[in-house]
Amino acid sequence: MIKDIIQCNDNLKSNTHTLEILSTHFPQCFNKEGNFDIDKFKDLIKDDIDVTHEGYDLNFLGKNYAKLLASIDTTTVIQPDLEHNAKPENANSQNLYISGDNLDGLKHLLKSYNGTVKCIYIDPPYNTGSDGFVYNDNFNFTSEELVDKLGISEEQAQKIFDLTTKGRASHSAWLTFMYPRLLLARDLLSPDGVIFISIDDNEQANLKLICDSVFGEECFVSQLIWAAGRKNDSKLVSVSHEYMLCYVRSSELLKENNVIWRERKQGLDDIYACYNSLKKKYKDNCSKIEIELKNWFKSLPQGHPAKDHSHYSCVDSNGIYFPDNISWPGGGGPKYDVLHPITKKPVKIPSRGWITNENTLNDWIMEDKVRFGVDENAVPCLKSYLKDREFSVPYSVFYKDGRASTKRLMNLFGLKAFDNPKDEEIISRLIDFTSSKDALILDFFSGSATTAHAVMELNARDLGNRKYIMIQIQEDCKQDSDAAKHGGYKTIDQIGIERIKRAASKIKAETNANIDYGFKHYTLVEPSEDTIDKLEEFDAKNMFTNNDTLSLFGKETVIETWLVKDGYGLGAKVEEVKLADYTAWLCGKHLYFIEAGMNENDMVALLDKYQQEPSFSPENIVVFGYSFSFSQTEMLRKNLFVLRDSHKNLKANFDIRY
Repeated sequence: MIKDIIQCNDNLKSNTHTLEILSTHFPQCFNKEGNFDIDKFKDLIKDDIDVTHEGYDLNFLGKNYAKLLASIDTTTVIQPDLEHNAKPENANSQNLYISGDNLDGLKHLLKSYNGTVKCIYIDPPYNTGSDGFVYNDNFNFTSEELVDKLGISEEQAQKIFDLTTKGRASHSAWLTFMYPRLLLARDLLSPDGVIFISIDDNEQANLKLICDSVFGEECFVSQLIWAAGRKNDSKLVSVSHEYMLCYVRSSELLKENNVIWRERKQGLDDIYACYNSLKKKYKDNCSKIEIELKNWFKSLPQGHPAKDHSHYSCVDSNGIYFPDNISWPGGGGPKYDVLHPITKKPVKIPSRGWITNENTLNDWIMEDKVRFGVDENAVPCLKSYLKDREFSVPYSVFYKDGRASTKRLMNLFGLKAFDNPKDEEIISRLIDFTSSKDALILDFFSGSATTAHAVMELNARDLGNRKYIMIQIQEDCKQDSDAAKHGGYKTIDQIGIERIKRAASKIKAETNANIDYGFKHYTLVEPSEDTIDKLEEFDAKNMFTNNDTLSLFGKETVIETWLVKDGYGLGAKVEEVKLADYTAWLCGKHLYFIEAGMNENDMVALLDKYQQEPSFSPENIVVFGYSFSFSQTEMLRKNLFVLRDSHKNLKANFDIRY
């Protein structure tokens, strides 16, 4: 467990994570000592790819150190919130909220959710100088250890040591903070996955370069620009926008599958509401409805999303439309006579010819899909109905008043719970046009849990089954904030948890949609130095075993941490396996022995269970080493060999974890 991880981390280098990926996909390029043979790799790819020595990369103080942080495993354990998770609304929920450092959280998630996350949205610190960002990690490396692990000089090691221990807020500090998190996030994305990252001008250029390095330049989709409203607090230029960088996991896969992103145009519901109201008032008087609809569009405030569709201001018995071009794109279309329905004279033919052949156009006229002028002197138009064009390619530039989300959150809490929350309506749009209704959504800079709110709103709207994972460090609320003074919230994750509860209650009351309103909560706990000392001092051959060490963590924490490690995910269902006097825990192909007290009768009962119950065939026996003496583990190990000669011919793996 923790002791095993510490020993493994001692031998890691900054490129360990990269070599593990290469070993998985190109094992033929490693020799028997486990060393990577670059010449074999070059020979393997020489017929398939052009190798180039050109190009550029973003280099910064701390880059190799950041790679090292991505490679070493986390020593935190996963502590379930038993009381919260047992509540009826949460017991079967697949939504997850993790309180803890997101670097640790991502490492845990990779063990169970690698390649499964469809959409990631994050709003990391912007490093503005006033947003509170400083980099000060808790890894206890010495300068000498960095020299060895990173292969750098003592002077460089000291600079990195200073960077990571003295609360820096430089560009290098910010990049060192972000780089390992983005590396891990990339591996969590599904092959068709997408990530959106909010940022402003302070680190936008650096973020673009670091994302090009992590995800690949070819996987860059767009830099969305959010115009959030005018500001009057600048002497030179009023900066009223932010960015959202968008990358996909594999651009080639999206091309192969001909993936197309489309979103429903904003403001349509307001347009339809106005139209239906006018239709109810004026019955079938389309001319009157049309006049009032145009006046309504004019009355809308600047920035209202419906105003972008004010060209849809014509009305007939089939609905709202705009008079579209009826000529052949680029010219050279067919030319033939079309009679005006009233004057019965040939109408004016478009200079580029008609958009289609004579038979099709006559059909459109019969179906009332063509709008004629008052007489034959005007070129007709094609009626383009709003109901047929509700979806469009997402625009890279969009307007949304940045104050609106703050007001909604204040109304939800009854106080200013969080400064500058992101807009859940915007995030729901991003999720909607990039993912399916059963997608897994991740936000590892959760803040006030805007993304969780967005997922619930989207599910309620289309009855989807999207799941979310939120990660938020237990950052202290500012003492003079409304959240602390009037709300009683001590940490940011408490605000996020409360927001999810309040938003769920509001959405359920308003929609009564049958969706998952709950979530399971877990906290990442770093063992104390005293606990680690006790683990390192333990000697199974010479010490009397009991549950003292287990009590340092708790049975549920050990099981939860192992379930994630073994690929079952957070909240996986386990079942008790009763032996003679002992209880083990089963999940999938793993049988866990956690507590002390197993005896020979329990061993006999275990073997009988294997041999007599056809459905009982766990392939992995996992033991909490601190609860078992050397003789007990040997008893388990030796007796499990019997299974190889049984009718099941089962070779069970035996794993003692410390």
